Amino acid sequence: MRTSADRPQNATKGLGTFGGVFTPSILTILGVIMYLRFGWVVGQAGLAGSLAIVTVASSITFLTALSISQIATDQRVRAGGAYYMISRALGVEIGGAIGIPLYLAQALSVALYTIGFAESVARVFPFLDARIVGLITTVLITVVALISARVAIRIQYFIMAGIALSLLSFFFGHDATLSAGASFESVGFWQVFAVFFPAVTGIMAGVNLSGDLADPRRSIPRGTLAAIGVSYLVYMAIPLFLSERATAAQLVEDPLIMRNIALWGDAILIGVWGATLSSALGSILGAPRILQAIARDNILPRPLRFLGRGSGAGDEPRVGTFFTLGLALTAVALGDLDAIAPVLTMFFLATYAVVNMVSAVERLLRSPSFRPTFRVHWGFSLLGAIGCSAVMLLIDAPATVISGVIVLGVYLWLKRQGLRSTWGDVRQGVWQAMIRWGLFNLRAETEARSWRPHFLVMAGNPEKRWYLIDLANTISHDRGILSVATILPASAATNDRKNNLAATIRDHLDERGVDALVRVVSAATPYQGAAMLVEAYGMGYLVPNTVLLGDGETTEDPIEYAQMIASFYLANRNVVIIRADAERLFGARRHVDVWWQSMRGNGSLMVTLGHLISSSLTWSNVGLNVRMIVKDQDGANGARENLAELISSTRMQANVEVLVDARPPLDVIGATSTTADLTFIGLPRPTEDLEAFAEHLGSLIERTRHLPAVAYVLAAQDIEFDRILR
Repeated sequence: MRTSADRPQNATKGLGTFGGVFTPSILTILGVIMYLRFGWVVGQAGLAGSLAIVTVASSITFLTALSISQIATDQRVRAGGAYYMISRALGVEIGGAIGIPLYLAQALSVALYTIGFAESVARVFPFLDARIVGLITTVLITVVALISARVAIRIQYFIMAGIALSLLSFFFGHDATLSAGASFESVGFWQVFAVFFPAVTGIMAGVNLSGDLADPRRSIPRGTLAAIGVSYLVYMAIPLFLSERATAAQLVEDPLIMRNIALWGDAILIGVWGATLSSALGSILGAPRILQAIARDNILPRPLRFLGRGSGAGDEPRVGTFFTLGLALTAVALGDLDAIAPVLTMFFLATYAVVNMVSAVERLLRSPSFRPTFRVHWGFSLLGAIGCSAVMLLIDAPATVISGVIVLGVYLWLKRQGLRSTWGDVRQGVWQAMIRWGLFNLRAETEARSWRPHFLVMAGNPEKRWYLIDLANTISHDRGILSVATILPASAATNDRKNNLAATIRDHLDERGVDALVRVVSAATPYQGAAMLVEAYGMGYLVPNTVLLGDGETTEDPIEYAQMIASFYLANRNVVIIRADAERLFGARRHVDVWWQSMRGNGSLMVTLGHLISSSLTWSNVGLNVRMIVKDQDGANGARENLAELISSTRMQANVEVLVDARPPLDVIGATSTTADLTFIGLPRPTEDLEAFAEHLGSLIERTRHLPAVAYVLAAQDIEFDRILR
């Protein structure tokens, strides 16, 4: 896969900390909420409440900034900003699930800001059409972005100067002169918090320009943290002046109370316009770069991958910028985006939460490759993730659910695409940590109630003997661990050949939707290789408890085959030998016969396997028949009652049948199960006389060869299998 990291980065001509990170971040943070809603916040919450809201909200973004800084100083953050961080840490699917909605949120944010700018201009100049102003403004800021990121940053310097002028005019202003009513409808603390919190977002503005930075590892931490620090000081100062110069009612009722208080009122309008334009400019700079990175990682559908192209020496995403302009213009033309604005905020917060989780997990795993120069305790990152999640619910619970459904939908779609990344991610470390914890807490399998079928399938060539894997997968129900093994002749088994064959088998399993471990070994004979593998395969107490193999090798060397089965038994591995017709296989999968012998050993294991088959999706509506043979009528009634009571106590759906027949059991089985799709027959325990055991085994298989499909079962584990059934 071609990734966004494939593009060369120019470390000598990129943007610096102030222009590339601090400026876009501080301008996005100090936005329209500060000018138009801060008075309402102070009027509702009071001075102390407002300071608390500012501190809590800023703390969440501060914790997120710490996490961003830690990640940025560990890896080379290239184009794509937050998407790049998440995809390289959690994989391409999760990165895409966050990145695609994040791009759409950034792109539609352009429209949100330009619509806000246009409406404020139309209020001052009523003869102007707000929609026309919005469309023209969107095109103009896009032209600025197309020229280059450097030009856009220079323009933002002028915007920042305008915002600074407005704040100075406000701080040196006077008491409010507007009259206001004596009362107003108050709302709760968290409702006020929800209104204010978007004012502290925007910390990703600098991160989104990561591909244009000269030194992202240095600039992102310094610029982002500096922007948060400066904005916190500004936000803590404003309530002091607002509460001193206006009453609560005035603050609540007048959205432009800052203009009324300011020394030069029109400076506030300059600030409002500057805030909206700078935020729109930051979004039109950031969104195409996210899109470019996503396209280069082959996440988008093939017809849209041209959006990953770059232009000029700076690899500017001009194609992506035109595409983003089209989305923004469409949104501006439609006008009101209030309905989807909360969902867009949720996407930003979801991104913050995931970045915090990435930082926490990386620190917890202590991977040798994770060596950030800016270190943060995992608890702070986890607290940031919890804070972001809580704020999402506080701001708008329905929007949180909607955004979550969208992210999940994108993730499932990408998962179905079978994308493969060329970089490692933190998920491998998570699984390794969980496996390590599980292995050290796992104990020997002595309790029947916790028994699961862990199959080791001696598959040979999986394409020719797929029915073995299919049956093992059917029985395990994705609850046991399935392993597929192939044994190669030692004379022809090089490491390359074994690795290539293992990769081929994994691909074959993936194509058929089977989750299984793959092992390819070499040995002088298949029998020796199988015995060696069963003896050595596994880790700690986690070993295959059941070996499943075909009967094809019985005629090649009956003695060695019998010795192999005996070695499985002595190693406490249950054995299931499958004999199936190559064309018919398991037929219609409608009837399963289990020939009962006793409650101990083979009988209970066979009924357990039969029950697992009958409860699978691939054997739906199967009829499970438990059959028993008695030689005379005297014992038939008692045997029937006992067997029926046993099956009833197991809570399984099975038919019970006791046959009175004096013929040899194999003759009765051979005559009765001719219509069964799969028949379970118990195997005798191996004896020291391997020749006698081999002869008995060969005779058993030969005398039932006319049956459609047979599973010969030998219970070897020291477990009371009957307790599994009760």
